[in-house]
Amino acid sequence: MSELSINTTQNVNINFTAASVGERLAAYFIDLAIKISYCLIVYGVFFYWIGINGAMNGMDQWSVMAIILLFFFPIMIYSITLESLFEGQSFGKKIIKIKVVKIDGYQASFGDYLIRWFFRLIDITMMYGLIGLITVISNKKNQRLGDMTAGTAVITLKSNVTINSTILEEIGSEYVPVYPLVIKLSDNDMRIIKDNFQRARAKGDYDTVKKLRDKIESVTGIKNRSATDVEFIRTILKDYNFYTQNM
Repeated sequence: MSELSINTTQNVNINFTAASVGERLAAYFIDLAIKISYCLIVYGVFFYWIGINGAMNGMDQWSVMAIILLFFFPIMIYSITLESLFEGQSFGKKIIKIKVVKIDGYQASFGDYLIRWFFRLIDITMMYGLIGLITVISNKKNQRLGDMTAGTAVITLKSNVTINSTILEEIGSEYVPVYPLVIKLSDNDMRIIKDNFQRARAKGDYDTVKKLRDKIESVTGIKNRSATDVEFIRTILKDYNFYTQNM
């Protein structure tokens, strides 16, 4: 699967996995099944049971088209409406656990969803979706034309979460915290600290570790009493877990 690195407005890189072609197709067919079910219900209730088609026999062609459009208009705006309401997800995407996001870190706007919706005509409707399929397969971010134009991507929300990918730290029952002022930090702060700390350690980038230490000290008022910067940040992570788990 393709990896996406999104730089947020706080200048923090967050890595996501792009939704696979299979996931996108599965979501599409679920949504298609919902649309077909809606059409069958509308036809059964209004055209077969109520018999509205009989009343339409005496109408002119434009009136008939207007009535048909009225009944089936929800199908036309299905994707843009749901993605706008559910922040990038239709029912199919919710079930498959994928989502539309902006690749610049912002929440996708109605305008972005509108662009994607317009391009469905090219990506999905024309040539039975072959254009969109080829574009997604050949694009390193798994984007169709609508995504590339809107600056969006579809990511998977599924993940194999381990303790290393969360803010959790393994601490024993006998653990004694060192820095009580660590509670001034938030879960998001700790996630950023841990992510950058792990990356810096992996690369041997101790300048970044020092910058993290300086930032923690300036924000919390904590004074480093640990032997090294690495040990200091490890203690900060453990202390935060201790206090938040025992609140």
